[in-house]
Amino acid sequence: MPIIAIDGPAAAGKGTLSKRIAAEYGLHHLDTGLTYRATAKALLDAGLPLDDEAVAAEMALKVDLAGLDRSVLAVHEIGEAASKIAVMTPVRKALVEAQRRFAAKQPGTVLDGRDIGTVVCPGADVKLYVIASPEVRAKRRYDEIIASGKDADYAQVLADVRLRDERDMGRADSPLKPADDAHLIDTSNLSIEEAFQAAKTMIDKVLK
Repeated sequence: MPIIAIDGPAAAGKGTLSKRIAAEYGLHHLDTGLTYRATAKALLDAGLPLDDEAVAAEMALKVDLAGLDRSVLAVHEIGEAASKIAVMTPVRKALVEAQRRFAAKQPGTVLDGRDIGTVVCPGADVKLYVIASPEVRAKRRYDEIIASGKDADYAQVLADVRLRDERDMGRADSPLKPADDAHLIDTSNLSIEEAFQAAKTMIDKVLK
């Protein structure tokens, strides 16, 4: 029952990669970032503050991992709210417990996020850390926004990406960083297929 942990900063390509890997090996997949977004959305929908740890943690305990809809949760405002509550220890504790329960599902799981290999599943069979330069990641995010029919300013998107990195890497609880035994994949100059093949080679080595 393998557990594959995939970490990395926003827009590095870990979500696309994780889905491909889960499909390839017939494993369950969880984008753990969506659990934070779902908590944030619940707070926003209920008109509750984003700076009350107790209230946010209570919402986190109610998140249904089976009902995470990326198309609904991908909204920019929800992402911003999610990164604010993601620094709260009680919220992380509640969601990490839920993520660990998911990780135990048969016949195996792929979890992607910011702290899977370091905190959620430190004993994962395979750990990948997916990176790309801030400029490349901002361009991907910018292209996504434009493709969805909305307006975007590349300089602002790049500033957002850098701010998000700073927040994720600088937080006291579970900062974003590669696990000591993680395999690094830099997708800056790789196609999705090339990144997938690089990951598959690493996974096959470990699982065989």
